[in-house]
Amino acid sequence: MIRAIMTKRFFLRQPSEAATADDLGIAEDLAETLEAHRAHCVGMAANMIGERKRIIAVLDGAGKVLVMFNPRIVKAEGPYEAEEGCLSLEGIRTAQRFRRIVVAYDDERLQAHEDAFDGFVAQTIQHEVDHCNGVII
Repeated sequence: MIRAIMTKRFFLRQPSEAATADDLGIAEDLAETLEAHRAHCVGMAANMIGERKRIIAVLDGAGKVLVMFNPRIVKAEGPYEAEEGCLSLEGIRTAQRFRRIVVAYDDERLQAHEDAFDGFVAQTIQHEVDHCNGVII
């Protein structure tokens, strides 16, 4: 189901709770909502659809939606300053990002993964992990 986008800063500033198998429906809604906004959005976190769960969905390098449960950045290299927008907030802001990251996460079957990402996909993942941590750029 496509959900409304959360814009309340008080809610967005709250750290999210760990996601479990009970949250699969939230992940499906998150992926569908990202697809609906694909023309101007490349990633979303569950709090952007009103759910305080550590789930993110991003468009990978091939344009496929990748959903991550409980993502953690375990390695980061190549710091730089990026300019980013956010569907939940107006305007463009600067943020410190890394060119290459390694992310530990669970997939929709709650199977553990650890994958490397670089470039714009890495930047998008970092933005969405910030959302999970209650960080607003």
